[in-house]
Amino acid sequence: MKLSRPVSWFLLAFGVWSWFIWITFVKNLWKDGSGLAFDDADNPTGYFWVHLTLAVVSFVLGTVVGTIGFRGVRALRRTPTP
Repeated sequence: MKLSRPVSWFLLAFGVWSWFIWITFVKNLWKDGSGLAFDDADNPTGYFWVHLTLAVVSFVLGTVVGTIGFRGVRALRRTPTP
């Protein structure tokens, strides 16, 4: 299967964007002072675990999608354009 140039770049950009957004989110989650992520004894709450799981799944999906886009861009650069 061959991806078009715009689709390849979109997938690559989505993978990079996903990592940027979710890394920022996890940093903010870790520093949460509102009491949602950690209770009074500084133990993680259910909110923390659910959102950390969402972030990890998004990291994995972003990596897979970005890798597909990167391979598509790399394949397009190897083939001569008519």
